[in-house]
Amino acid sequence: MGTVSVSWPEIHAFRLHRHHLDRPASKVQLVQVVRDACGIQSQFLSAASLALRARVRGLTRDDVERALWRDRTLVKAWSMRGALHLLPSEDFPIYNRGLSSRASRSMRWMVRRGLTDEDADAMVAAIIDVLRDGPLRRREVARRVVAAVGEKARPWVEHTWGGVLQRATLLGHVVFGPDEGNEITFALRETWLRAVRDISREEAELALMRAYFRGYGPATVQDFGAWADVAVADAKAIFKRLGDEVAPVTVSGRTSAILRKDARTLRAARLTSPVIRLLPNFDSYLLGHDRKDHLVDAEHYKRVYRKAGWLSPVVLVDGRVVGVWSYERKGRRLRVRVEPFGKLPRAVREGVEAEAQDIARYFESSEEVTFAS
Repeated sequence: MGTVSVSWPEIHAFRLHRHHLDRPASKVQLVQVVRDACGIQSQFLSAASLALRARVRGLTRDDVERALWRDRTLVKAWSMRGALHLLPSEDFPIYNRGLSSRASRSMRWMVRRGLTDEDADAMVAAIIDVLRDGPLRRREVARRVVAAVGEKARPWVEHTWGGVLQRATLLGHVVFGPDEGNEITFALRETWLRAVRDISREEAELALMRAYFRGYGPATVQDFGAWADVAVADAKAIFKRLGDEVAPVTVSGRTSAILRKDARTLRAARLTSPVIRLLPNFDSYLLGHDRKDHLVDAEHYKRVYRKAGWLSPVVLVDGRVVGVWSYERKGRRLRVRVEPFGKLPRAVREGVEAEAQDIARYFESSEEVTFAS
């Protein structure tokens, strides 16, 4: 099979379908939706839940919390790009092992700031030990680790970016537990996810790249590297091992790749009706590729991809960003404000209003929508 030539409308239709944004799934498919999206970024659990609302019909906050804290079919952990994500629990080893090179980079970052390998290993071992009896708040983890290895551990355990707790996650030992009031907790993966089967790093790397190309293809090795935050050299080595599983694709003169088994689906992909979604902060769909010009025009780029890694809530129409939005809750009233980048057709405005109505349902509120001129 030679190089396949496709159009951007076909690519948008393919990706929207793979992310369940064209036709939201049923609630019983919640875990599969997270799997198909290659994780849902969760800097804020509220934003992650809204991202899932756009992909799952009739979703409630209780559905997400039940999957995380009672059924434990989803797990919250640091993953791609060092960001918090919701992942299918049984896939945790794929992301953890598949991103092993991030643990090494994390360690190098700590070494440059004075933490030795020996001290880091001692702190991780202490973290594992103190979490054996169940989830603990960060401050309690820090108190017990300091008691075990000394005061030098405190800033590394209490570090706002995760510090050695993030390293323990990347090594496969720690995940997030349920919040206690306004405080997060950490749990030992071996006890929190007892039934999860471990796999080798080599198997995990291939599984992770396959999952990425299934959800975000067509894509390049550089795209995968940016999405996963792994070195391009490492990404190239994994890609090479995929061999004939991938096929070349061209669009607008650019060459990328697709899983060979998805090539026919890609060429047949069509949107039968407009797809209009209100996506929240940090939505994973907007973070899958190195270049973003297929998503947003250059003149509006900084309104979407903001400073310090902040990502605006966006109005997505047929795979492209046509505006940003925000919301405010007062009592049982939800006020949604939309700032379009240009004049919106009536059908799009009606689609936005329908999305706002569903967000109000999610919040058990009534909605009020305004469009900035």
